[in-house]
Amino acid sequence: MCWTSWLWGCFVWRERRKVSPTETSENTKREIQVEVPADEVGRTTESLVQKYQKLARLPGFRRGHVPASIIRQRFSEDIKSEVVEALVPRYFKQETAKQGLIPVSRPHVSGLHIQEGEPLRFKASFEVMPQIKLEDYKELRAERPEITISDQEIDEILNTLREQHATFSAIEERPLADGDFAQVSLHGQPKEGDGKPVHMDDILVEIGGRNTMPEFNDNLRGALPGQEKSFAVVYAKDYSDQRLAGRAFAYTVQVHSIKQKSLPELDDHFAKELGSEFAGMEDLRKRIREDTLARKKRQGEKAAKEKLLAELVRRNDFPVPESMVEQQIEVRLERGLRALAAQGMRSEDMKKMDFSRLRAEQWEPSAQEVKASVLLEMIADAEKIEVSDEEVDHEIQALARESKQAPDAIRARLTRDGALARIKARIRNEKTLNFLYHQSA
Repeated sequence: MCWTSWLWGCFVWRERRKVSPTETSENTKREIQVEVPADEVGRTTESLVQKYQKLARLPGFRRGHVPASIIRQRFSEDIKSEVVEALVPRYFKQETAKQGLIPVSRPHVSGLHIQEGEPLRFKASFEVMPQIKLEDYKELRAERPEITISDQEIDEILNTLREQHATFSAIEERPLADGDFAQVSLHGQPKEGDGKPVHMDDILVEIGGRNTMPEFNDNLRGALPGQEKSFAVVYAKDYSDQRLAGRAFAYTVQVHSIKQKSLPELDDHFAKELGSEFAGMEDLRKRIREDTLARKKRQGEKAAKEKLLAELVRRNDFPVPESMVEQQIEVRLERGLRALAAQGMRSEDMKKMDFSRLRAEQWEPSAQEVKASVLLEMIADAEKIEVSDEEVDHEIQALARESKQAPDAIRARLTRDGALARIKARIRNEKTLNFLYHQSA
């Protein structure tokens, strides 16, 4: 076994050029030199030799009776590895504590020197949080624009509700024309590559509709029930469905029937159909106004908080440790990949993505998120903002309802994955941001 094999864990082995053992040009980076006394190395080595003597099975020797000299010779590299594993983390921790340093990244070890009868020496480079002087957060002011809703907006929402409750009836056989709805089955085959086919049965296509692709309008207009049409469609690279974006498909479309859409009247009967709590249109319009105002208020508050955070960072900017930014980039990329998978994107297609470009694009927003989080934690400490067990339980209950799992199972998984502390930190940051928002009034 290689005697540096343990370095896959808490420490990372990396050969580096020699730099000053003091602060580097970026004030988040440090490099220290650590020396473990020779007598400590000797005691640890001797203890390991005795352990190997008890366990070693070698030809010609009874178990537990192998001479120490043979153990040292036969298991030299293994013993060195265990000495390093036992002493380097402990003395690194002691040295950083002695110098008043708190690492925020895994240390990179270089210059490892271990020889019998000599001190064990190594260098460790790592990142620390810079000194941050929190200022002016109590002087922050959030914009709070007046929120209104017009009658036109209510009318638009009512028209959307009408569309959602439209009915479709078959009409006499005639060619499809603009305004008609074709009830069709379609099958699309990728013209190139290994994309999946598209197949749909009994869907409605609005001829001439603003959301209908021109190729479907042009090829289905004038068709009769029972006819089959074949044509190609080339999707734009930014098409919303990632399975189709940038691809060309050959479609075969079977027209089954022609439908005509009928919209309900906007009257008291329509309002009552939407819910027993509505006595008529007046009640419905009132509810729409209240719900829309509440939604706009949430959106306005979210935008105001985002500006508040940006201003907080601007006033208290600091060099953020690269390792913390990298961790946040991983979080953002993982979140984005989950969203793409939910939209149906295949893992094979994800692997073809330019992750170097994606990481570069995520660097600045990730750095801003880390800075904001650090500053919010400092404000929470200053203002003694804490998270109660009840608040964490409420979050777990919400996750349980969303995932349809037992709360105890959710808590066990979060604890096992180390996510419970992250959830608590997020809740604390949200409470702190609410504090900033309300005190900025």
